[in-house]
Amino acid sequence: MKVRDSGMPDEEMWDGFFEPAKVLATFGLDRGLQDLVEFGCGYGTFTLAAAAIVSGTVHALDIEPEMTNVVQQKCRDAGVHNVEVTLRDFVATGTGLAENSMDAALLFNILHHEEPVALMKEALRVLKPNGMLAVIHWNYDPSTPRGPAMEIRPRPEQCIEWGKEAGFRFKEQNRFELPPYHYGLLFRKPFT
Repeated sequence: MKVRDSGMPDEEMWDGFFEPAKVLATFGLDRGLQDLVEFGCGYGTFTLAAAAIVSGTVHALDIEPEMTNVVQQKCRDAGVHNVEVTLRDFVATGTGLAENSMDAALLFNILHHEEPVALMKEALRVLKPNGMLAVIHWNYDPSTPRGPAMEIRPRPEQCIEWGKEAGFRFKEQNRFELPPYHYGLLFRKPFT
């Protein structure tokens, strides 16, 4: 199932919105991680940066064959061997990853999906206790150059509520501005 209003912008435009290593460091995702799952890898904007910081594997999932092909080629070109790119409808069938197996999960620009709590519950399932879920989404601002329609674009407060409903812990200091057009939220899976 494709996420509603999910078309990717031009890659050059998209890459211009982020400094991937800096964004991951903002979340504290720059050290001590073994395995990470990326829900919707797109062009691999964050995939290669994540591969540079994990000691294990980045599981990059996407429903679009074009996107998985792009990421596989980027990994080959960069000589990156710790990324497992998978064509998968994780919305309909889950990630296929083992329970309590990931140190971190990325849900970047995807929570405008019809079932955001279900996505967050799948992230919770695969994360180890105290594992980190990083969320990025477009600011709730109609002047952004891209992003889903305003009627389905979640505000940070809505994402926080969804995260809590899914079973995550959230602390207000784990809310970040990611200029020019995004915000970030860091959730933790409880120990029990």
